[in-house]
Amino acid sequence: MNLVITRMGILKKLDNISIEQFKKYWLEVHAPIAAKIPNLLKYHQNHVVNSAQLGIEYRRSSHIVDGFSQLWFSNLEDMQEGFSSEIVELIDKDEKKFIGQLSLVTVKQNIVIPVINDKPLIKRMSLLKRRPDVDKKTFQYEWAEVHSEYLKAMPNVKGYIQNHIISNDDMRKTSNLLIDSKIDGIVELWFEDVKSLEEAFGSENGQKTMAHASTFIEEISTFLVETHEIID
Repeated sequence: MNLVITRMGILKKLDNISIEQFKKYWLEVHAPIAAKIPNLLKYHQNHVVNSAQLGIEYRRSSHIVDGFSQLWFSNLEDMQEGFSSEIVELIDKDEKKFIGQLSLVTVKQNIVIPVINDKPLIKRMSLLKRRPDVDKKTFQYEWAEVHSEYLKAMPNVKGYIQNHIISNDDMRKTSNLLIDSKIDGIVELWFEDVKSLEEAFGSENGQKTMAHASTFIEEISTFLVETHEIID
């Protein structure tokens, strides 16, 4: 099965609930509703556990993130059909009970290093914003064709996926939670632990990787997440 189209959400909780309440509601109440979307193949929730800029010193956005959702479909047509179904109205109403702000993007995944998960791993997700002097086509080329080679040479990396944004269209036209996150890509990286993450970026190849990043990326905002596989 080739899962090439993913719908990703970038979530910020309501201000009047705790992070514990947000995570519990998202996982225990909202997940069973969202899992009913037609044509849905996979559904993961990534709960942010650490928003520190671990391993790198880089300009980051002020965007607050409490979680990332990932919903996989076999193709764009199946996704559009899924988000035009009646269940989406229920999803929209339920989101207002625990989400304060939401950004939705459609992405195509570039699996650079398949995840090696023979032991427990940590996962870091990052939001990328390209430099203002770099156009979208150049950004995508530098990230997919050049930067990926730098990162593959880094030590300790147990998995690396690039999520290339192909659309910001919310598809639903119903939610008043949606915001424009102004991002150009989302990274998924896996390591054994924080120490190995920091060693990877502190290595000679890690420094070369970040030097190349500075030629086309303006902001990198990183988050450690705990992944819950609702449908896998």
